[in-house]
Amino acid sequence: MELFEYTAAELSKMLKSKDVSSLEVTKAYLDRINNINHSVNAYITVLDDRAIKQAKKADELIAKGEYDTLCGLPIAIKDNMSTKGVKTTCASRMLSDYVPPYDANVVSILNQKNVVTLGKLNMDEFAMGSSNENSYFGAAHNPHNLDCVTGGSSGGSAAAIAAGMAAITLGSDTGGSIRQPASLCGVVGMKPTYGRVSRYGLIAFASSLDQIGPLGRSVVDCAMMLDAIAVGDSKDSTSIRTGKAEYAKALTGDVKGKKIGMPKEYFTDGIDQEVKDAIMAAAKQYEDMGAIVEECSLPLAEYALEAYYLVSSAEASSNLARYDGVRYGFRAEGAKNHEEMFIKSRSQGFGKEVKRRIMLGAYVLSAGYYDAYYKKAQQVRTLIMQDFDELFEEYDFLLTPASPTTAWKIGANIDDPLKMYSADICTVPVNIAGLPSIVLPCAKGEGNMPIGMQLIGKTLSDAQLLNVAYAYEKATDMEIRPVKVEG
Repeated sequence: MELFEYTAAELSKMLKSKDVSSLEVTKAYLDRINNINHSVNAYITVLDDRAIKQAKKADELIAKGEYDTLCGLPIAIKDNMSTKGVKTTCASRMLSDYVPPYDANVVSILNQKNVVTLGKLNMDEFAMGSSNENSYFGAAHNPHNLDCVTGGSSGGSAAAIAAGMAAITLGSDTGGSIRQPASLCGVVGMKPTYGRVSRYGLIAFASSLDQIGPLGRSVVDCAMMLDAIAVGDSKDSTSIRTGKAEYAKALTGDVKGKKIGMPKEYFTDGIDQEVKDAIMAAAKQYEDMGAIVEECSLPLAEYALEAYYLVSSAEASSNLARYDGVRYGFRAEGAKNHEEMFIKSRSQGFGKEVKRRIMLGAYVLSAGYYDAYYKKAQQVRTLIMQDFDELFEEYDFLLTPASPTTAWKIGANIDDPLKMYSADICTVPVNIAGLPSIVLPCAKGEGNMPIGMQLIGKTLSDAQLLNVAYAYEKATDMEIRPVKVEG
């Protein structure tokens, strides 16, 4: 196999045994990126020189025996996480030239672990979208079929894994932005419990929903990354400080006696039959492994999508008010006064989808409509959380589809916002409730396109959730290798 085809866990062992060097692995990935990124468009910024320097340093540390699991591994970061001295664009014209003066907490941690950062990854603008078509730098393309979307908003993060352009990547998940592209691109992606990973340095979309998480070619890869980044942080007031868990060590693969619920609300007419069939087959696999799988009900799940778009748009409207053409970011030229400069800068700096959500958010927060929309959505959010709490009194985990369909053609839904929003129907309830969730491939659909299954756990059950996913991965001999992409 080529070096870029191995999982991160495999590469880590090879680096520690000195079978390969970080420099060799890094060069293999950089060659892969330079050969196919023009087709996949997973990267906005590639850090060739920096990556080579980091790889040489990692090799020196490994030679001295001064390393840990992630040392020397080539990773890539979604372009909404601040990187000191490196452009952080949020895939928006508004921040197309923004260079942060500091690192996000997760970036600082990874730098301390001496990873190799290959670059910054494509995404929907300000993480608002389900297809990566809203990027100022153009859509990312699904490596399984370059005519299809990757999903979003972490489309570049998923595509980079699927195409062998990074060993592990980081994404962010506000309503499914890690899990939905993981499903459409056939990789593993995890949204941790809200607060489990610090949001410091993550450019905010919806602060009560955003969460950083890993994408990889195996459950073990994601566990390795979570071991590093899931730590408390005093710079994030929502960060959980419960002590450090050991996620990779929790992967026993034993699920005997575990109760898994399948909420019937996730299997409605809006879900393609091939997706339903794939999830039912996964349920049968869990039964064969000794788990107890039953149908259950999450009655308020049907209201989650509406509640999510009201809450997230309201928070987006507030968070994006800072981009005014004055302090930093894009400033339109030719304005006659401050008010005109403000209007022109925001009109020209933001894309259509971002402006749509800002306007929706401003509307639901306005006088006379706050109680009818935003307050009501928050009340529904509380009820959905209570629904989950009641289910988890009876079940250990939930099994659902991750996306109602496989990847669709680029351009097919971009002019239909409601159809695009419905692509998140399987993932948004998890963010509403702040729960951990992981997606991994379980089948192939029409056109040989990936189908992903979603596992959901109770708050702070991240380690146990990873183990349930690992059990499936182990039992099915699931092996995710990069797909062939023509350069």
